[in-house]
Amino acid sequence: MNPTSLGLVIAIAIAVAGVWTLSRERAPPPTTVAGLPDLPADLVPPPMVEVVLPASFTPTEVMGERAFTTFCAACHGSNAAGLEGIAPPLVHRIYHPAHHSDEAFHIAARNGVRAHHWRFGNMPPIEGVTRAEVTTIIAFVRALQRANGIE
Repeated sequence: MNPTSLGLVIAIAIAVAGVWTLSRERAPPPTTVAGLPDLPADLVPPPMVEVVLPASFTPTEVMGERAFTTFCAACHGSNAAGLEGIAPPLVHRIYHPAHHSDEAFHIAARNGVRAHHWRFGNMPPIEGVTRAEVTTIIAFVRALQRANGIE
């Protein structure tokens, strides 16, 4: 094989290898919320409380549910039911509005929280969440609390 043909064969092989590498399906990297990796469904800890859902949500509460799912659910569980061994339920009498005001939720998201009611460790600040998104999250959590007799 002459040097030109050899060079052409090598170039084609490199191109094919590159296309193959780029076209392979890759699993997305695990995402994290508050430093916890996504877990396969069979490894997700059980919820700490049973949450009754309200009959309906306001538009603000629906936006809050979406934001909660994005920023909070990996630790606090679906519908704020908590995850055993990970983070507490927010649908709990401890988070009654008279004990944890809406501003306390804003401060927690912005600055994090030192552990004081539960033994899960400190909650880190939540990166990327805006004050407006936290406001909608609070509306969602308060709707869940009301539906569960926490007013």
